[in-house]
Amino acid sequence: MSRHGELGTALHRWRDRITPAEAGLPADQSRRPPGLRREELADLTGLSVEYIVRLEQGRATSPSVQVLTTLARALRLSDGEHRHLFLLAGQSPPATGHVSDHVPPSVRRLLDQLTGTPCGVYDAAWNLITWNPLWAALLGDPSTQQGRGRNAAWQHFAGLPSRISHTLEQEARFEAAVVADLRAATVRYPTDEKLRFLIGDLRRVSGRFGQLWNSRINGFHESDTRTVHHPDVGPVDVDCDTLVAPGNDLRIVTCSAAPGTPEADRLKLLDVIGPERMAEADPSLVPDPTLSAPVTSPAPATASTPDPADH
Repeated sequence: MSRHGELGTALHRWRDRITPAEAGLPADQSRRPPGLRREELADLTGLSVEYIVRLEQGRATSPSVQVLTTLARALRLSDGEHRHLFLLAGQSPPATGHVSDHVPPSVRRLLDQLTGTPCGVYDAAWNLITWNPLWAALLGDPSTQQGRGRNAAWQHFAGLPSRISHTLEQEARFEAAVVADLRAATVRYPTDEKLRFLIGDLRRVSGRFGQLWNSRINGFHESDTRTVHHPDVGPVDVDCDTLVAPGNDLRIVTCSAAPGTPEADRLKLLDVIGPERMAEADPSLVPDPTLSAPVTSPAPATASTPDPADH
């Protein structure tokens, strides 16, 4: 049985075992079987009956974190069952702690191996936590930024200076995906105050963010092209991909160009002049050429802490 089939079987089993009275619905002693009907589960969750049928038949293959959380609550799942539901759906299990900035050794090795590809790693709140030298050469050295300056959502919605430009379509896709990620993070990390402050501040400074947040828009990351306006080599069109590290809730963003294109040549040039530029500013930032390219590990970002009452 496929993972999606197992998800449907589990949902059906959990629905059958809970009575309407346990779910807070009027009891009907004469009905058989005693479990919840699909229509009743739909009423409890706000989902359509058709969607619940598709889930149970294994035809809805990508339920969102919000959908899974709503189902777990309505079906009265235990903590273990809640986690199992997320794993069956291919989602990272919910956490009750804080957004982690831990980068496991496997991800660090990946960055070490991608020496010719700009690569940055973000946490679940879209804080940039580590990067490789070519990322800094292409997009600017993140070590010069502090706090919210390293947060991709804040940088975009607060209108901070950036080398990246989007078309209107690219911007809409990017915004929808980031807002959906942040909403999912608030579900996974409900006690993280920095995340809560970030969302509240974004809603205050950006009407666009507030509109997207209130719309409960669904979005996802897909391969996209972005233009990076570099002060030395000019505009560079790169293909950007966002990968999620399973079990770590990290976003690994890579930028690449097709071999043999002017953009690929510009990236190769940046791979040479980037360390030279960094050396002029601070020789300690340049990697030893006898070693594999290191991953820059910035100090943990610190966010402003406004009065929680404002949120």
